[in-house]
Amino acid sequence: MSRPDDETNVSRRNALKVGGSALGGLALGTVPVAAGRSGRYLMQPKPKANLRNLVVEEELPGIEYVAVSGPKRAVRKQATAYAPDPVLELDIPEVNDRVPEDAAEEATDEPLYDYQWDKQDLRVPEAQTVTRGEGVRVAIIDSGVAAEHPDLEGKVNLELSKNFSGDGLGVGYPYGGYHGTHVAGIVAADDDNDVGVVGTAPGAELVDCRVFPYGEGAPFSVVLAALLHSVEIASDVANMSLGAYAPRRDYVDDGRFGRFYGRALNKTLTYANREGTLVVMSAGNSAADLQHDKQWISLPNEGAKGMSISATGPIGFMWGEEGLEADFASPAFYTNYGTNAIDLGAPGGDADLQTEKPGWFYDLVLSTVAEFERDEEGEITGDPTYDWDWAAGTSMAAPNVSGAAALVKANNPEYNPAQVESALKRAADVPEGYDKTYYGSGYLNVVDAL
Repeated sequence: MSRPDDETNVSRRNALKVGGSALGGLALGTVPVAAGRSGRYLMQPKPKANLRNLVVEEELPGIEYVAVSGPKRAVRKQATAYAPDPVLELDIPEVNDRVPEDAAEEATDEPLYDYQWDKQDLRVPEAQTVTRGEGVRVAIIDSGVAAEHPDLEGKVNLELSKNFSGDGLGVGYPYGGYHGTHVAGIVAADDDNDVGVVGTAPGAELVDCRVFPYGEGAPFSVVLAALLHSVEIASDVANMSLGAYAPRRDYVDDGRFGRFYGRALNKTLTYANREGTLVVMSAGNSAADLQHDKQWISLPNEGAKGMSISATGPIGFMWGEEGLEADFASPAFYTNYGTNAIDLGAPGGDADLQTEKPGWFYDLVLSTVAEFERDEEGEITGDPTYDWDWAAGTSMAAPNVSGAAALVKANNPEYNPAQVESALKRAADVPEGYDKTYYGSGYLNVVDAL
């Protein structure tokens, strides 16, 4: 169902469609671009390479790559291929910064499921009559999962969880910010504790693979290491709501490295798929045409053997005036797109940037959050606070698919990742009146996938 052809929404759709292709690529300055860490490289060592003049930062078993720090000349001498190790970020739409600080308080006196348009549209309660995701393990590669949140208690396997961030802190807490906890709640928030929100697969087990320290990005190699760990511990699904952009062809000073990142990523994703882990990734929030951009590669979602998820959302849910459709499947204003670059569209939240009407944030996705109080230097000053709040992004769309994948796997334990992905894609359809370029196979349909 299309939105009404009012001036505001028409202009927003048109702006989305020209965001990448009309500019001939992603605009520098408006897109989060991965920057190589000085002195840190991802490399494919030569046979019998001698790394004594280099510091090994990350070993990547299973794909025969390694991340090192040291002089470039030493790296070049010992590598068959190498490139600077780019930094990935939590790609968060600016609209999230506009959510009122007291927004969560407004909802806590009411059943929070009423505010979960995403779970209502996906018919999650109906899907859960078939399975709740028991026996399935989902790795959350993110900023940390608050294992003591009331909606996540008992759901995080702390023994299998691991901190990859290098900050010396542990796991099971939101040391890198609220983002990972919000993602985790979308996947598996408790549906039977009379408080909070409903996750898609509340019976699934979560693993906290924290790659982000507070206020910083994560090197590409660290994200790959977390994914390989997820495979090693037999995760059925790995959710990666993160990303960055790296040069697709020519690196800054050596064109030989043009396809290096894609090769390393594809090798990792192929390994994960072969070993039984389905990787679900956010498509990015730059309103970019990934299909036609020739300059940048979007990491990690443009890799093969993984699922890249675009975001959709309504305008006017619970606050709109009469005649304003709450169209849950409409592409979000910020979502990346591209027919062959997107596998599925899923609820991630939308917003009308022109409105200041109360309740506009209901169009975002409500989930679990947790954060520490910090001083001006960012140092933790107290215990974490646990709450529920709204956020938008392809970061929220990806875990809606990860939760659906957990249900499909639980209902079909013999399925491999390709079969789980196929079930999700076959059940999806492109919404009437919209372009396939935003959806790949279509809009997520959890019930039919089961």
